[in-house]
Parts: sequence; C-alpha cells; structure tokens
Amino acid sequence: MKKTIQNSIESMGSNVLYVQKWPWEFSADFAWWKYMKRPVPTFDEYRELKIRSKTAENVVFIASTMSSVERNDLKTDATAIIGITDDYPVVQPIDIEKGRFFTGSEYSNGTNVAVLGNDIADLLFPSLDPVGQSFKVFNQKVKVIGVLVFEGLKGTSNSHDKSVLLPVQFYRRFIDLNDEYFANTMIMVRVKKGISNVQAVDELTGIMRSVRRLKPSAEDNFSINESSLLTKGFESLFSILSLAGWLIGGFSLLVGGFGIANIMFVSVTERTRIIGVQKAIGAKNQFILFQYLVESVFLSMMGGAIGLIIVVLLTFAVSSGSGFPLYVSFGNVMMALLISAFIGIVSGLAPAFKASRLDPVEAIRR
Repeated sequence: MKKTIQNSIESMGSNVLYVQKWPWEFSADFAWWKYMKRPVPTFDEYRELKIRSKTAENVVFIASTMSSVERNDLKTDATAIIGITDDYPVVQPIDIEKGRFFTGSEYSNGTNVAVLGNDIADLLFPSLDPVGQSFKVFNQKVKVIGVLVFEGLKGTSNSHDKSVLLPVQFYRRFIDLNDEYFANTMIMVRVKKGISNVQAVDELTGIMRSVRRLKPSAEDNFSINESSLLTKGFESLFSILSLAGWLIGGFSLLVGGFGIANIMFVSVTERTRIIGVQKAIGAKNQFILFQYLVESVFLSMMGGAIGLIIVVLLTFAVSSGSGFPLYVSFGNVMMALLISAFIGIVSGLAPAFKASRLDPVEAIRR
C-alpha cells in the first residue's frame, strides 16, 4: 500500500505546486475554521500568475464539481466534471487510449468537447466506440473526442476513471468559477528547470498577495502545496500503522511461540525412549539439542510460509477486485521467514535443552 501511494504522489511531480484554499496538513490542530473563510483561487488569479510568474514553466487552472451525465436512457449520478485549461496534460500527464485531447483553439473557443474517464466511457457507451459520439452534461450536448486509459484506484485519489474532462471555457458557461459551493478550484504550477520549489513558492506568494491586495501584516489567505507535504504526512501515517502492525504481530508471535513450545515439549515426552537410544549409541548432547532446534525452526517456518501464501493470495484478490495495486515485497518475505526462524529457535530452545539433558538410562526405562 505504501509503495502504491508513493508512486501516486511521485506521479504528481516533485516540481509541481498547487495554489489552493486548503493546506495539505495532517496535524491534530488543523485550523479548519480559519481556512474555511478563505476565498477559492479564481480564473483571473490564474491569468495573473501565468502573465507575471518568471519561475513557472506552465500554469493550469482546474475547476471541478459533481453532476450527472447521460446518453439516451443511460445516466450516471455524482460524476466528477472537471474543467481544465489546455496545458493540463503537460503538468499532469494523462494517457489517451482512444482519440485525442482537446486543442488550444477548442479550449479558447469553449467548444463543447469532452475527454472521458475509462469507467464513464464504459458506462455511457457499453457497446460503442465513444469517440465521435455525444452525451449530455449540464443538459448540454457534448461530443466525445477522447477516452483515457484505465488507471485504477490511486493512493491520493487522483484517478480520472470516473471523471469527465471539459475545456474550462466551456465549463464556465454553466458553473460560476468563483462559487466555491459549485466549483472546487485549484491552480497548478510547474516550476522551470533549475529553479527550486522554495524560490517558486516565494514568487507565487508575492504575486498572490499582490493580486488579493493583502496588507503586509495580514496572513496569507491561500495555500501553496507541494507533493513533499503529502509524502511527509503519509510517512507519519505509515509509521503509526507500522507500529500498530508490530504490536498486533507481536501478540500473534507470542501466542504462536507458546504453541510451538508446547508441541516440542510433547514431542520430547513422546520420544523420550528414542532419545535414550540415541544417547546410548553415542549421540552427544549438542546433536540432540540441534536436532530438536531444527524441528522447531522447521515447524515455525512452515507456519510462516503458509501465512505468506495466504497474504499473497489475499493481496492478489484485493488488487484484482478493487483496482488498487498492493505488493508483497521481497524484503517483507525475507523478514517474515527470518522472524519465523527466530521464533522457532526461541520457542524450541527450552524443549531442546530438556531433551539434550536427559539421562540415557532413565530415558530408555520410560
């Protein structure tokens, strides 16, 4: 899960900044009541950043809302309708399965064209090639010019599979871009090569404060986020999950260790005469000790291997069923087997020591 989320964050781009109303924070004292009063980024602010920024390679405006889309008697509810500028694929790479992305002229003219996410295309056009077909959004007829490659679930929830992408100049005819209840807006900025994110953040902050006419003593009423903030937040989250996993696993190992120890003690009791015969014909204490430790380790590692097989099967089932890729790394496999071996040694040490110390004469008499 961690690997999937990290890959998803990396796909956002380390040199991409996000001008938004809300900051990307994971702290317990998140001041939501303060951030809630902030205005959303506007299309005019996007234009100002595009004109005035010297550190930006590309600037993209994004607005999203939820609405239904329909074709004949087929209809979807609560579909993500996203209005974007024509530079979007440069900043946020997307793969086209069929057709194409809209052109600069289609964007400028607000042409009624759309690029569909894979799931939406399958739902609206189950037996047709969607490219060239039409559907309705905002009760307006829109022509499909492209379909995106299926992405599956992502750790940061930025999959386009259930989305409809429209030119923002067409989108803004029906949705007020300044109304935060109907348009969740954001400005994405890709920083030029050779310029650090810190420099870009400082410049963008100055431009935004100037555009919003904030006094020098006033706090920023916007946030400039970057993917490293998500990375730090998820690192702390996975640290907590990892600690919880070790605690739960620790109890499981404790119970399993006692179970193995009991099995080995029973094994020593049942094979006392055999141990006596082995010692009578020359088997040393070290040999008996090693013999029972090997059995204990083998028993423990067999349990670990069965557990790994179950985990791999469950991982495959979850990945296939949800579309969210999960991985069992080679490092985790080796760690599981080594821990199993260690538990086998610890659990089998007392029974093996008991077996090695048996008196051969007394053992044979039993």
